[in-house]
Amino acid sequence: MNFDEHKPIYLQIADLICEKILNDAYPEDERVPSIRDMGSLLGVNPNTVMRSFEYLKTIEVIYDKRGVGFFVTPGAKQVVKNIFKQAFLNEELPQIVKKVKLLDIDSETLYNHIVHGQQSR
Repeated sequence: MNFDEHKPIYLQIADLICEKILNDAYPEDERVPSIRDMGSLLGVNPNTVMRSFEYLKTIEVIYDKRGVGFFVTPGAKQVVKNIFKQAFLNEELPQIVKKVKLLDIDSETLYNHIVHGQQSR
């Protein structure tokens, strides 16, 4: 995994796990890879993965069963969707709107790209 130097690695790992939950790679109430396996897979220290898991526990996306491992919390997909949606609306969308206005992109062109995936000619 290529990490962004501007965001803590443990949060990037948490985002990756959340994306896998949204994509149903980690279904609700199913086990996620162990801390050691995740660390090995991503090439990071298991302590960093543990920090990610602790963060995800605090926002109720995963839970642990002692001696068994970590599992996706029922309802986690909606929790993740809400968190990602708020982050997009508060952080990313304002930058997109600013650029759309700066480049004077008309609403029809923007609509066609969003809805139909059409490219400009």
